[in-house]
Amino acid sequence: CPPPPFFTHVDPAVFDSRPTFRAFRLLLDNYSRHCGEEEEVTEEESEENRHFLDVIMETGPMKYCHQYCLAKEATYGGESIPEEEEGFKEVLRSIWLELYSRSGGKMDSSGFEHVFVGEVKNDKVSGFHNWIQFYLEETKGNIDYRGYIKPRSCDDSMAETNGDDHVLTLQFAWNGVEKFVGTSFIGVSPEFELALYTIVFLTTEEEDSDFSLDVGGEVFDLKVKCYRYNDGKNIGSCYVEAMAHYEV
Repeated sequence: CPPPPFFTHVDPAVFDSRPTFRAFRLLLDNYSRHCGEEEEVTEEESEENRHFLDVIMETGPMKYCHQYCLAKEATYGGESIPEEEEGFKEVLRSIWLELYSRSGGKMDSSGFEHVFVGEVKNDKVSGFHNWIQFYLEETKGNIDYRGYIKPRSCDDSMAETNGDDHVLTLQFAWNGVEKFVGTSFIGVSPEFELALYTIVFLTTEEEDSDFSLDVGGEVFDLKVKCYRYNDGKNIGSCYVEAMAHYEV
């Protein structure tokens, strides 16, 4: 028999009580999931984009991201990262929300859409690396969850996986279209993911960046995959891979 839904319970209050979750959720229905279909941005959607950047820049992770990029003397478009918050918001807007063509002509994609919302290209799900979008789509009946792949433990055996895991590789279908392998953080905030991926994008040139995440007695060895688009102007894709998971 097929596996039960991936999420058994998520407190819906989190989407109303936390401004970043609320602002993030408003962006998820602003896109056509099919590559090749021109995106049309309404004034309301532009205002939602601006509001999202405003609220995430009030958070600790994004303030840390900004200061870290300044300390590393990161550049974007050949210029130093702005010290002013408004200038940094414009960098974020360009990296994440600026539309570009993924299909060769029509402005049909963006870094945000690919990473956090998901797209369909060549009859396969592309991107879709966010647990909030997964949860919301699953509650609508649009997700057919197939199972997960466990990360390795430090001794190269399969790691124990439980309800407290923060990184999992999932297999699912979205509106009948397959996603054979997709890794996502589970339960983290939008600002955490945006800060991490922005730091990798702005302060490294490699496609792979390795780091460890300690979540209070459990450690994940992770690899962030970051693919750049338009000569490094935009995020093409960004996601984590769990290399190992162990207790300390």
